[in-house]
Amino acid sequence: MASSTPTRLRQIALVVEDLKRAEYLLTTVLGSEVIYVDPQVGQWGLENILVAIGGDVIEVVAPVKPGTAAGRLLSKRGDGGYMIVMQTADAAARKTYIEENGLGKVIYYHEHEDAVCVQYHPKGIHGGIMPELDSHRSTSNHPDPVSTTYSPWHTCGSDYPSYSAGMKRNSHLQFVSAVCRISPTVAPTAAAQQWSSIFDVPSQRNELLYTNMKMSFTAGAEGEAEGLEWITIAVHRKEKFDRILERASEEGLCGDGWINMLGVKWYFVLVESNAGNEADEISRL
Repeated sequence: MASSTPTRLRQIALVVEDLKRAEYLLTTVLGSEVIYVDPQVGQWGLENILVAIGGDVIEVVAPVKPGTAAGRLLSKRGDGGYMIVMQTADAAARKTYIEENGLGKVIYYHEHEDAVCVQYHPKGIHGGIMPELDSHRSTSNHPDPVSTTYSPWHTCGSDYPSYSAGMKRNSHLQFVSAVCRISPTVAPTAAAQQWSSIFDVPSQRNELLYTNMKMSFTAGAEGEAEGLEWITIAVHRKEKFDRILERASEEGLCGDGWINMLGVKWYFVLVESNAGNEADEISRL
C-alpha cells in the first residue's frame, strides 16, 4: 500500500430520469431525509437533492433541459452513478500536480469562501464515473475537516447548523463501500492504481482506502458499460435495519441479497454493539 494523502469519499452522485421518485425511494426506504436542494445546479440544466448518510451525502441529479452531460449519460445507460466526490486537505495543490503531470483534464474549478471544488473529465479514467476532488479550509471549530464526521460541506449550502443537524439525525447510516464496474480488458488493480496516482488516495490491490470507506473495481461483462455497480451502507440499530428491508420489499426492490434502486445495487449491513463497549458486530443483508 502506497503512502498517500488521507482522503474522504464525501459524496456519491446519481443521475436519474425522475427526481421525485428518487426522493421518495431514498427517504422512504433508507428512512433518511433531504438536507439541501441546490438552486445553483440549474445553470447546468439540472435539478438535485442531497440526502444524508450520516456525515456524508448521496446526491441525485436529473436533467431539466436538453443537451446536458447528465442527460446524455441517462440516454446511454439509464439511471445510475454520476459522480464520486472526494475530500482532501488541499484540492488546489493536487489540481496543480495533476495538470503539470498530464494526469487529468479539469472541466470545472471554483473557489468558495471556505472551499475549493475541482471536477475532472471522466474520459480515460477507469470506472465510468466523473471524479471530483474538493477541500475545505481548516477552522478553529473544524481543524481537520477530512476526518471530522460532521464537518462543513459546501454542496449542502451555507446553513451549516441546519444541514449538520440533518446529518446527525441520520447518524444510523454510514457508507461502507462502493464498487465501480470497469471494462474486462482492464485489471481491477490497475484501475485502483490509476485513481491512486491521480488523486493521491491510498490503495491496496483493487481498493481505494478512503478515511471513511472503501471503493473497489470489478470487471464487467464484454460490452457492458462502465459505471457504479453497488453501494454498501452500514445501519446502526436493528429496528432501523429491519425497517429498510421491509420498505424495500413493499416497494418491490429486493434482488438476490441486495436492493435494486436507482440503477444501482444497494447492500446493507447491520451493526450491533456488544455489551461492554466491545467491537461492533456486522451482519450483512
